[in-house]
This record gives sequence, structure tokens and C-alpha cells, in this order.
Amino acid sequence: MQASLDQKYNFEVVKWFTVASVIYLVVGTLVGVYIASELAWPVLNFNTAELSFGRLRPLHTNAVIFAFGGCALMATSFYSVQRTCGVKLWSDKLAWFVFWGWNAIIVSAVITLPLGMTSGKEYAELEWPIDIAIAIVWLAYGLNFTMTIATRKTSHIYVSNWFFLSMIVMITYLHVVNSLAIPVSAFNSYSVFSGVQDAMIQWWWGHNAVGFYLTAGFLGIMYYFVPKQAGRPVFSYRLSVIHFWALSFGYVWLGAHHLQYTALPDWTGSLGAAVSLAMIIPSWGGAVNGMMTLSGAWDKLRTDYVLRFLIISLAFYAMSTFEGPVMSAKTVNALSHYTDWTIGHVHSGALGWVAMVAAGALYHMVMRLWNTEMYSAKLVNLHFWLATVGAVIYIIAMWVSGIMQGLMWRDYDEFGTLTYTFAESVAAMHPYYAMRAVGGMIYWLGGAIMLYNVVMTIRQASRASESSPAAAAA
Repeated sequence: MQASLDQKYNFEVVKWFTVASVIYLVVGTLVGVYIASELAWPVLNFNTAELSFGRLRPLHTNAVIFAFGGCALMATSFYSVQRTCGVKLWSDKLAWFVFWGWNAIIVSAVITLPLGMTSGKEYAELEWPIDIAIAIVWLAYGLNFTMTIATRKTSHIYVSNWFFLSMIVMITYLHVVNSLAIPVSAFNSYSVFSGVQDAMIQWWWGHNAVGFYLTAGFLGIMYYFVPKQAGRPVFSYRLSVIHFWALSFGYVWLGAHHLQYTALPDWTGSLGAAVSLAMIIPSWGGAVNGMMTLSGAWDKLRTDYVLRFLIISLAFYAMSTFEGPVMSAKTVNALSHYTDWTIGHVHSGALGWVAMVAAGALYHMVMRLWNTEMYSAKLVNLHFWLATVGAVIYIIAMWVSGIMQGLMWRDYDEFGTLTYTFAESVAAMHPYYAMRAVGGMIYWLGGAIMLYNVVMTIRQASRASESSPAAAAA
């Protein structure tokens, strides 16, 4: 059966993307744990510029978002588009170009970011030559995905492919516009935008990278893998289509809510906050749609550990897509702005939603791509609990630290002077920073167990293939 599937579809490149994604999960979160530990114990930077928080932080974000997240998106989209369209990838050579090109970009980030070669833009730190390479590889990825849909044998386009398409189209022009720069040397450039316009374009990109890359793309994963793993049709196909259109037309307006109480015109922040609050409705509609897909099959959660990843990720998705709009409201933002509360919110989405739905999908694919069961179901369960507990510890630490920061920074005495110095607020954050490092370490351990389990599963499948009667006859 596996041989016939391999002949019908191009799965070899999907296998490589799958393994690469798990490796990058371990590497990216390890860098995160290290820099989190640096904030708690600064001596860990060893007075070395290349190991400092400022140099390694963009390496961490690029590793988890674009290395782990990118490989997970490309693996799952190339896998699911073939299955839902009933055809091979349009171009196998183009798929391999995307794989090697994307990984070359990741290597370039590993080299340039610790050396301080950066544009200084959040989630877009890579310099102009690498930005051009990203655009070329991303366009190749988008062309291959789109042409595979164009050559489909099915009459309709399944909803997960609409979400992937939305991500591909939006990220293309978001990346190109935000990365417009004037080069002054091989690895140095200046943005064509200046001042408040640069900030507005940056957060138009920054929040839509969250909205379309880390949300729309991973919702594409959710809408394919939750029904497949549960063995049930999606609860409401109509609701999934409404979810798609509301998200696609709503998310683009939200970026200004990152810039409340800045030089940005006040009305833009108000618009961003208003649309943010409205986005709770389609976001929760999507979360409910995914969870209700288990109607009549909730008992599967007792024994199906992969399904646990997919469903708990939806709980985190619902939580973070409620928390974000609330934080965008000006009265709440006055407290939360520039605090660790924002860090907690980001990681409730990143650790709880993005990484866990991706882990569930990757486990699902490993078993089907190599036509075997996981090496150890107990290790999958252990990974689930380590990821859940680690994420909760991390998020709670940042919630408490952030709210405490906001309250300390705006507390005045009877003379109208600040009650606490900034240094006192930093000292008060220390135990929560240590707690965050512990939570991150627990989460990383789960990822390391996943990598071990995946490697052993592949080895198990290889041994079974070599010892099969067909292999012996050959």
C-alpha cells in the first residue's frame, strides 16, 4: 500500500521537510531556553557579543517561526494538497528547490544574526540579500502549491487549501513591502520608510505574519489533520468557509494595535483595536468548529495521544485569540504595553497553538509517510504532558511578571513621583524569569523526546521494509 501511495504522490520531499521541522523545533526552543536563562542569570552571556540576548533573540524567533514553522507548513501543505486534490505535486524539482533554498536561508540566518547583521525589524531581521532569497523561494513554493490545485482531479478546493493559499498570497506582498530597503553594503541597508510610517508598515507586517503565517497557515493544518486523525468530517464546512473569509478580510487591519500611545495617529490605533475585538467571533468560530469535529468521538482522547495535541492546541488558539484583542483595547494596553504580559500572550499562541497543532500533524504524517506506528505511544503521551505543563508554567510566569511590571511602572506616591525605580521593577521580575526558563526547559525536553521518537520510528520502518518478503525477493 505504501509503495502505491509513493507512486501516486510525491512524498519524499515531504519526509525531508517533516524531519527538518522536528529538528528545528528542538534547536529553536533550545536557543529560546538559553536566552530566557540569560535574562534570569546575565552571567550566561559570558561577555561575548555573539552570545548576548540582543544577538540571539532574533535567531530564536527566526528559528522557531521560519525554520520550524516554515518546514512544518511546507511539509503539511505539500502532503495535504496532494491528498485533497488527488494529484502529485505539480513539480517535484521545484519542491526540492524550495526545500534546499529554505534551508540555505535558515543557515544564512544562523551565520548573520549572531554577527549583528540585522535590519532591526521585528520578525524581519534578515538583511536585503537574504530577503531577496526568501522572496524567490517563497514564490517557488506558492507556484508549486497553486499549480497543484490547478491540476486537481477533485471538483472543489478543500477549505484547508484556501487557508494555505491565503497565507501564501498575503505573506508574499507583506514580506516584499516591509523589506523594501536601500542597500549601502553587502549586508547593510536602510528601510525606504521612515519614522512613524516605518513603524506602521513594520507592524502591518508583524501582526499579519502572526495572522496569516502563524494563524491562517496553521488553521490549514488544523482543518485537514483534525478530521483525519479523529476519523470524522469537519463539524461545519459552512462555518469553516465563513471563518476563512472573516479572517482573510479582518486580520489585515489589526497591526496598529501594537502602536497604541505612540506617534501613530490615534484613530489608527482605535481602528486596530475595534477590528481586533471583532475578530474574536470568527476565531472562536474556528476553534469551536475544530473541537466539535470530535462530536461522537470524544472517547478517542483517552487513547489517541496525537489527537490530544490537536485538540489542546485549539484550546490555546481560543485563549490567545481572546487575550490578544482584549490587550489591544486602549485601557488594557495602557497597562500591558511594553511588559512581559505581551511575551506571555505571544507564547500562549506560539507554544500552545502553533507548536502543538504542528506536533500533532507531524506525528500523524510520520506514521503515514513511513507506513508504521510510532516507536513509542508512551513517549508521545509524555511529550504531550511536558509540552502542556511547560507552556502553562511559561505563560503564567509572564502573565504575573507583566501585570506586576505594568502596575509598578505607573504607581505614584502622594508627591506625584514614581514609587518604584526601574531597577526595582527589574529585580522583582527575577523569580518569574527563572520560572519562565524552567517552563521553557520542560517544553524543550518534550521536543527532544519527539525527535528521538521520530528517529526511532523511521529506523523501525526501515528495518521492517528491509525484512519484508518483497525486499528479500528483490
